[in-house]
Amino acid sequence: MIIVIDGPAGSGKSSTAKALSNQLNIHFLDSGALYRAVTYYWISEGKPDQKTFFDLLPVMNLNVDLADNSFIVRLNNTNISDKIRSSSVANHVSDIASLPVVRKIVNAFMRNLVKQHTFIADGRDLGTAVFPDADLKFYMDASIEERADRRHREMEASGKSVARDRVIKNLKERDHKDQNRDADPLKKADDAIVIDTTGKSFEEQVAEMAAIINEKLHINP
Repeated sequence: MIIVIDGPAGSGKSSTAKALSNQLNIHFLDSGALYRAVTYYWISEGKPDQKTFFDLLPVMNLNVDLADNSFIVRLNNTNISDKIRSSSVANHVSDIASLPVVRKIVNAFMRNLVKQHTFIADGRDLGTAVFPDADLKFYMDASIEERADRRHREMEASGKSVARDRVIKNLKERDHKDQNRDADPLKKADDAIVIDTTGKSFEEQVAEMAAIINEKLHINP
């Protein structure tokens, strides 16, 4: 069983999916971590050109560890869960994730993963391209100002000093890139339930979605 949450950057998808995973005692599938892992692999191989990188992909050994409700990403049997959160990976993940060959590999990996367990996953094209037959689909969104405020607070909490205007500009650029990429662009699935989190507390949006999940799928913690 798979529940998917799509939406633009900063809409709260990942934190909400993780909270629901814990509350409902189901696995969290971090699709972004998988794309970050492939990006980390590209960087570790010296940032090769596309042709060379595509030739290297078949020998990439990517797997995850779900023990204790975690999502540990391993590349060639090495835990890279912390390394994929670096700024160097973040600066390139959107470009690497937009490559059709990369998307095909990661999508196949995720489809195979959900055959054995119940998952909730967040991403940008899960309900439209990866899991069009998902058991339940959400599309989370919020105003650009609210998304920027959230991202700005996150960055300040991690010790990064970035002007709010710059954060808004970066989010707008990310939205444009995600919505206009050739391979599986960001868009709302026709059968997705829209959750607008503008003005809502984190606890309110989690409670709202948990209630919908329990009503539709009868998943109880």
